[in-house]
Amino acid sequence: MNQILTTVLWTLFGFVLGALPFSVWVGKVVLGKDIRQFGDKNPGATNVLRAGGVPPFVLALMLDIAKGALPLGLAVHIFGIAGWGLVPISLGPPLGHTFSPFLNWRGGKAIAAAFGVWIGLTIWTMPLISLSLLIVFTLLITPSGWAVMAALAGMLVALLVWFENPILLGVWAGQVLLLSWNHRGDLAQRPSLRRRKQSKQSSG
Repeated sequence: MNQILTTVLWTLFGFVLGALPFSVWVGKVVLGKDIRQFGDKNPGATNVLRAGGVPPFVLALMLDIAKGALPLGLAVHIFGIAGWGLVPISLGPPLGHTFSPFLNWRGGKAIAAAFGVWIGLTIWTMPLISLSLLIVFTLLITPSGWAVMAALAGMLVALLVWFENPILLGVWAGQVLLLSWNHRGDLAQRPSLRRRKQSKQSSG
């Protein structure tokens, strides 16, 4: 019973922390803008970049990553929580970001929060792998939702090869379901390779 209560409390803590709309607040306080009026209208760090440039984007991104890293880092490395209860705890921050009560139960795509979860769980190993994969596939594949799915597929290979922990596979599976839902618009389109724009030169 105590283990169930602990899992519920940590999951709620992660959800509430994940629900804090840092990117929206950075947009309002730092830029004086509603970032939801830019780009894809989502309350995420990418639209902070579109609204105001790199410095506020970096601030918003770090805060969104911290939403995932902090609760998992505390739970695993400070309080010693282990076992299958880590799966719902790990889903708390990205779920909070996706369904934020501070934004009428709307939210962003939760990539940064999900990335932060892996920092909390594995410190640097999976974050380095996932970031590398995401950068590579974002440069290669469009729309971006398919790049996220390709990165997740690569993460599965890494988990199977380098980790012998079924709990991490459970976290991965939960993130696949959530991020698939958040990118369902992109996934309804056919993926394609990005083509480099070639400058046209006129012949004399």
